[in-house]
Amino acid sequence: MGKKEKEMIEEAYKQGFEGERNYRGCAQCTIAGIQDALNIKNDFIYKAGSGLAGGAGECIDGLCGGYSGGIMMMSAFFGRTRDEEATTKGREDKYVSFGMAAELHDIFVKKYGTVICKDIHKKIFGRSFNLRDDEEKKLFREAGAHEDDDKCCAVVGDGASWATELILKEIEKRG
Repeated sequence: MGKKEKEMIEEAYKQGFEGERNYRGCAQCTIAGIQDALNIKNDFIYKAGSGLAGGAGECIDGLCGGYSGGIMMMSAFFGRTRDEEATTKGREDKYVSFGMAAELHDIFVKKYGTVICKDIHKKIFGRSFNLRDDEEKKLFREAGAHEDDDKCCAVVGDGASWATELILKEIEKRG
């Protein structure tokens, strides 16, 4: 991977991190970080990530938004289209996106031990927070969720940079 690609990966981290710090919405900030780093914009994909924050709907028992947003962007590049559903190309593309999602999963698990929002909370905060409860959400914020450099902003930055790297590797592989 060349200097330009490494700069794009760093930019994805920076944009994902800053997006989460300034605007919130982990999946959307991951998507935006990747889009900004790759110099593309797709508001349909960005909008589709709206409900995925905090493990989906702030329920925290679902996938981390840094992970789910990364999968959305990788699949936008390499997943199948509806027109390809029943074709060989469609099956091949589907399995490329499966492989990329699995690789991103393994990277998350290596660093955070999981891809589940509440369990990542436990890893980085020592406990999870019920984000649907106002008092718990206040405690989450007071614990540095969006202020400390090693909390949710970093998780989003990681997801954006890791997914960007996987996208660039797949592009390079395809020549």
